[in-house]
Amino acid sequence: MGRKRSRKTSRSSSDNLAFVAVGWLLRSRWGRWALLGFNLLLLLAGGGWYLAQPAERKTEIHQLLGNYMDREKQVNLPELAWDLWQYYYGDQFVASDFKGDGGFIYGGIPDTSHFGTKVRLLQNAGYAVGYSDSRKNPVWVAYRLFDQAELKKPGERPDGFDVDSRTFAKVRSDDYTNSGYDRGHLAPNYGIALCYGREAQEETFLMSNIVPQKHEMNAGPWKQLEMRAAINYPARYQEIWVIAGPVFGDNPATTKGGVPIPDACYKIMIDETSGKLRLQAFLMPQDIPEGAESESFLTSVDEIEKLTAIDFLPELDDAAEDKLEARVAGSVW
Repeated sequence: MGRKRSRKTSRSSSDNLAFVAVGWLLRSRWGRWALLGFNLLLLLAGGGWYLAQPAERKTEIHQLLGNYMDREKQVNLPELAWDLWQYYYGDQFVASDFKGDGGFIYGGIPDTSHFGTKVRLLQNAGYAVGYSDSRKNPVWVAYRLFDQAELKKPGERPDGFDVDSRTFAKVRSDDYTNSGYDRGHLAPNYGIALCYGREAQEETFLMSNIVPQKHEMNAGPWKQLEMRAAINYPARYQEIWVIAGPVFGDNPATTKGGVPIPDACYKIMIDETSGKLRLQAFLMPQDIPEGAESESFLTSVDEIEKLTAIDFLPELDDAAEDKLEARVAGSVW
């Protein structure tokens, strides 16, 4: 993982100069006019394209346009144009016969028969967990987030974390105290609260949903993706499925409370539309540079499966699964 990280996060001096130049341009008056002109061109081109579309497609576009106009949903015009291109003309999607049931887990319960320890399924109001008592950690968490007509403010964040009485490990919040690691949510507080309400939000503070995470990851790119999946993606795609979990080395260190510390964490995001699927997957090592962007950690599901010994999406037809899991997304959606 170290080699991959350095390759993806390093930038050449010419790259840095380019980023500085673009930043200066966008802050300048001429840069703002150029951006406005670009958006106007997109609107004009999009308007002509829209008029030529069949009625059924226009209905789909109307919904996307409504969310674009809602500024709280944080969808910008280039994203809208890119999404429309990908839906109807791009190559990111793979056809699949799998029919999801609208539950938390897309593509079937992850297969942990080769994980090496027993993994038990725990069902909650807003997410599902595959929990390992011997690891004292969840090994996967799955949830589904969907578009809201109105983005209501969730309830206040609970004061603390609770022992999950369903587990034998009975990990406590104090087992993380003075460890140097955050109590990192796998199923997110904000997104679950937004879609499933207060009871579901409180259940995200069960210790069976928590893994040790360095603060730079937890408050950085991990949180960036959580918020994007809660607000931006449902507005663009109607719904999104997420599977997240830890990656352990052969002999993991532990907190003072005896909780094994993962080397990295993964996140797999699934978008389905009209019988077509696409994935983006991320692998984030604990030691990441401050200010790192989530795009630096794109990987394939195949790579995550190799590191975790977990088979994801086992109920997909083999052709679609093989094609989807081998891909590395070219950029963050």
